[in-house]
Amino acid sequence: MADFQVKYLEGMHFVEAHLRQEMVRCEAGAMNYMVGKIHVHSQLIPSIGSVVSSWMAGEKIYRPTFTGSGTITLESSLGGFHVVELEGQSWILEKGAFWACEGSIDLKFFRERLLTSLWAGEGFVYLQTQVSGHGKVVVTTKGPVEVIDLEEGQEVVVDGDCVIGRMASVKFQMRRPTENYLGRFTAGEPIVRVYKGPGKILLNPTFYWRYAMSERRGR
Repeated sequence: MADFQVKYLEGMHFVEAHLRQEMVRCEAGAMNYMVGKIHVHSQLIPSIGSVVSSWMAGEKIYRPTFTGSGTITLESSLGGFHVVELEGQSWILEKGAFWACEGSIDLKFFRERLLTSLWAGEGFVYLQTQVSGHGKVVVTTKGPVEVIDLEEGQEVVVDGDCVIGRMASVKFQMRRPTENYLGRFTAGEPIVRVYKGPGKILLNPTFYWRYAMSERRGR
């Protein structure tokens, strides 16, 4: 299996992928440099369905593969990265969270229910990346990752989009935070995201301070 290592240098995080006659798939433009005998392949003409799904999901169309032996160093970020190892499970990743994975992982798009999509402010279609199979997946993060393992029926209520991924077994819905309708206008959070187990979720409880400063400066 390919070995993904998260490195830290000069306030930046980056990922190294070590291959031994293996294949990995990365987000288009993610590569920084590579050493070794590695063949890069990217589909020239994607299917119409892939183009439409990528556009609606806000994701890149191309995710090239790297095959061979050597080391691939991916682009650095003020945010961070987290490695998830799948053992036959399926995960749903938020927009922009996918970064790289082993070649054994199956990638496709997952569509949320219409009502959930509308309440989440995503319009009529809310598409996310779904990863399934056996192997490692690297996701991008805005801060340190907390893994929460939910039992059957257990809920996590979140204000904002700090959850970057969840197992497909975890149910997701939008709702108001208070039982009384008008209370949501005085509670400070008019609508919240609810994740119901069983399964795991990946949560960013806080940002890396360098990332937060960059976001504020950008705004």
